[in-house]
Amino acid sequence: MAKAFFKIAGISYTMESEVDPERNTVIIDGTEYNANQLQWGAPAMGAIYGVLLNYKEEWERFRKQMTKPPYHHPPSAPILYMKPSNTVNVHGGCIPLPDDASELQVGAALGVVIGQTATKVAKERAFDYIDGYTIVNDVTIPHETIYRPAVKERSRDGFAPMGPWVVEKKEVVDPDSLDIRVFVNGRLVQHNNTKHLMRPVASLLADITEFMTLYPGDVLLVGVPEGAPLVKAGDHVRIEIEKIGSLENTVVHESDWIKEIGRHETRARSV
Repeated sequence: MAKAFFKIAGISYTMESEVDPERNTVIIDGTEYNANQLQWGAPAMGAIYGVLLNYKEEWERFRKQMTKPPYHHPPSAPILYMKPSNTVNVHGGCIPLPDDASELQVGAALGVVIGQTATKVAKERAFDYIDGYTIVNDVTIPHETIYRPAVKERSRDGFAPMGPWVVEKKEVVDPDSLDIRVFVNGRLVQHNNTKHLMRPVASLLADITEFMTLYPGDVLLVGVPEGAPLVKAGDHVRIEIEKIGSLENTVVHESDWIKEIGRHETRARSV
């Protein structure tokens, strides 16, 4: 068992309890629940920052492109992008497939949740600024460009499922050696490990806070492994990260997702 904090839908405060990452269960008021039995809120509500090309094979895949105009050489600092608040989604939430897309790319990412204001952090002290770790599905519409911000491809509604909880930092001794597995409709389609990061967690945090401040509740995605699987409407996605747990979501057509959102809002107004 591991200590974690989380939010349950409809409850405004953050709860703390023990979870079993292998079985994906949580104990609430003495009763053990499977994560799929509960309706979750997002466990962290700060800014979400993603990092491009932070897995070694993904870096190598784009190395030649990075030596061509307009850049001429690989970047010396982490390549960042944001997932705005409209992208936030939860364990069990549906992922909308936009009407102008035929498939989505699953981005299995370890999310580092910041615990205190971090500015110009030394690598040796980086873990002092971390609150815990969660799972994020950095969903995107497939694209190949690295020369412009892929806002339209990365920032759609519901494109950042997160959770189901944040495992406390002390429970994860080495975040740079965690197995990551992705299952689509129960079939293993991707397997990687954070030991393949170009910049390990501490180095990444130090390099980013050299030029920008991170605040409590912010979530830093350490990167998406190469070979990200593709999914379509109707597919069920499960991302497992060792020591953290499993994040599960189903892809639906955007039009169906909007109808469901409308039904939830109507029910809420009638209460």
